[in-house]
Amino acid sequence: MIITGKHLDRRTFLRGMGVAVALPMLDAMKPALARGAATAATKPATRLAFAYVPNGVTIKEWKPVGEGADFQLSSILKPLESYKQDLMVLSGLDHHNANALGDGGGDHARAGACFLTGVHPKKTAGADIQAAVSVDQLVARKFDSVTRVPSLELGCEDSRTVGNCDSGYSCAYTNSISWRGPATPMPPETNPRVAFERLFGDADFNASPEARARRQAQRRSILDVVNGRTQKLMGELGASDKRKIDEYLTGIREIERRIQMAENDNRSFTPDMEKPTGIPVAYADYVKMMFDLQVLAFQADLTRVSTLVLGREGSVRTYSEVGVSDPHHPLSHHRNLADNIDKLTKINTFHVSLFAYFIDRLKNTKDGDASLLDRSMIVYGSAINDGNSHSHYDLPVILAGRGNGQLKPGRHLVAPKSTPMTNLYVSMLERMDLPVEKFGDSTGKLGTVADL
Repeated sequence: MIITGKHLDRRTFLRGMGVAVALPMLDAMKPALARGAATAATKPATRLAFAYVPNGVTIKEWKPVGEGADFQLSSILKPLESYKQDLMVLSGLDHHNANALGDGGGDHARAGACFLTGVHPKKTAGADIQAAVSVDQLVARKFDSVTRVPSLELGCEDSRTVGNCDSGYSCAYTNSISWRGPATPMPPETNPRVAFERLFGDADFNASPEARARRQAQRRSILDVVNGRTQKLMGELGASDKRKIDEYLTGIREIERRIQMAENDNRSFTPDMEKPTGIPVAYADYVKMMFDLQVLAFQADLTRVSTLVLGREGSVRTYSEVGVSDPHHPLSHHRNLADNIDKLTKINTFHVSLFAYFIDRLKNTKDGDASLLDRSMIVYGSAINDGNSHSHYDLPVILAGRGNGQLKPGRHLVAPKSTPMTNLYVSMLERMDLPVEKFGDSTGKLGTVADL
């Protein structure tokens, strides 16, 4: 590390007209060596993220072979082979409260609402929705005073939040996995431009479309606004910090470029679909852009917690990029037909390959003397096991990262039968310095700290 005598506060921003760009962790933000002993115990930030996939999976093609450290990834999980030692595959976890429990149909709505809350949502298509605060929002509350954005909710499929979307259940349940309170869903932002402006633009990110258009016409890049401050700061830092800032700002500019390309993309859409401004045509590009936004937000410590819905429950998206023209939800009711199962497996594998991109980005982004993946706990999964039966037991779940040394990845862990998924959340909350005795329908922690 190069000591320049310059000490920066961790919350330093590059500011310009209507813009505040946070900085990644730099050597200059660490105490000078003379003061190092007094602050050596300062704990690096742990990040938490959830990625949700809809309609379940072909579970036979998901399950790894073997348990513990001696396991082989399944065909669906093969895209994660290079990161096997950075993740745990968790089997045997249930969401009992996503079952009907006397309420009849509506498994997709209950799955979405239950995934991060662990509760059985009230069956209603009206305004009297009722779920519970979700695990990500408990973490957001803890860190809302130290991060610019308490939590980041993103999605890759727009949906209305009112009305009946599943057998008498409100669309709020199928659209949102994050809940600030029992009656307050946190709808995911599906436009990367709006998400980008929220992270790096001015504080008034709810400005009118006209105001946004005027502001955008006045400048090509957020970074242009803070260029003078950036150059001044770069002249005061050591070589290592200069490289870190250059890599970080390059990432911001690249996302800006991709959003602008998407906004200017004039490729044709189906007649019944209006072109969504700022959203890439290709689904893979769309998802990767949303993952990149999370990486930048974590890198600059703009937020400690994020969620991404790769597709809402009941999604009828088609995946021509992997040769599947059938709508996803009807295909998930495969009726045990080999051709349908094969197509569904292709979709499941495609989703995992996109998650592998996120893991790779985190693994190759430094955060102090570790990587963002080392600092994080990333959950990938669904609240439906098999879409054909709408079952909510033995869910497909991955936990990636090392949680600042609090996790031991590289294993396939099989929980005892009927273990609540919320037991995992209790253990994760403990690692976020937010211990709780109970969350949702939890019955305790998921094993001991040493086991997990």
